[in-house]
Amino acid sequence: MFTRPGVLAPAAFVDWAPVRLLLTNDDGIEAEGLHAIRAALQRVPGIELMVIAPDGNRSATGRSITTRRPLVSRHVTFADGGVGYAIDGTPVDCVRLGWYELAGGRPDFIVAGINHGANLGDDVTFSGTVGAALEAHHLGVPGLAVSQIARNAGLGFSDEGGYDFRVVAAFAAELVARREEVGLTAGTVLNVNAPAGAPTEAKVTRLGRRHYKDALRTLPGEAPERAARHDAAEAVVTYGDAVRIGLYGVSAGHDPEEGTDLSVVGNGQISVTPVTLKWTDEPRRDALPADQIGAALTESDPAVAIPAVGVEDTSQAVQGGGVAEETGA
Repeated sequence: MFTRPGVLAPAAFVDWAPVRLLLTNDDGIEAEGLHAIRAALQRVPGIELMVIAPDGNRSATGRSITTRRPLVSRHVTFADGGVGYAIDGTPVDCVRLGWYELAGGRPDFIVAGINHGANLGDDVTFSGTVGAALEAHHLGVPGLAVSQIARNAGLGFSDEGGYDFRVVAAFAAELVARREEVGLTAGTVLNVNAPAGAPTEAKVTRLGRRHYKDALRTLPGEAPERAARHDAAEAVVTYGDAVRIGLYGVSAGHDPEEGTDLSVVGNGQISVTPVTLKWTDEPRRDALPADQIGAALTESDPAVAIPAVGVEDTSQAVQGGGVAEETGA
């Protein structure tokens, strides 16, 4: 089911097929950022808005999906009467459910956000917000990931000072409205990050390089029960005492390179970075010594590397049964 948005001008007429836009996020369906951009998108002419979002916070889930259990979908009604779906899975699960018509039709456009916090530089490989938007690239539709930094967070990840989503919500909605003019064509995904304050410029950027300030530290308190494991014929691991460990920080530095998303946002402007799922490192692929890669297989000995324990040896040629021997045909 779709919620039908209003239009910017009462007399506006839309004489083309409406664009089905799927809105999701990784902070959860109740998050303030999602509802800020939802309100802005409802005013874009010619948009049919569907909301499918996680039922709770799924930050830093990247492009993970739920494969070991069924997903649960709950129909929700928002305070303004609009409707959506809350999913007990990941942001990418939400996009896939939209693609397979949970809300009544396939989306033509995917928007993820507004994220509570930055998704800059190396963050994009962890981000559930960017992960959801990148699914648009995979599906061949335009995608937009939108993130807002907290007032007192600098370029870090804290929520200190809270958020003002108004500027970036309006900007993202305008990008959707101008999708053809700004190059949001099929398979194009833009990663938008807004600083705190009132930016006066939006610049096209490339991804920068983060310097995370993580540290391992032991935390007080009792560790939770161990997660369920796959059943095995015999125990292969004996578990000892458990401790709680902190690792990730809320602040980070970055390389001071001109033209990166980190530098632009650090200077108080909005960054717009095109991102893609093309992961192959072409220069290094061409430079790899193919003969040595092949030799690593032909000269390896699985029996030495991983001694078989309770596993039938199938390395010998099968006799009969229709399987050709090496000296046969």
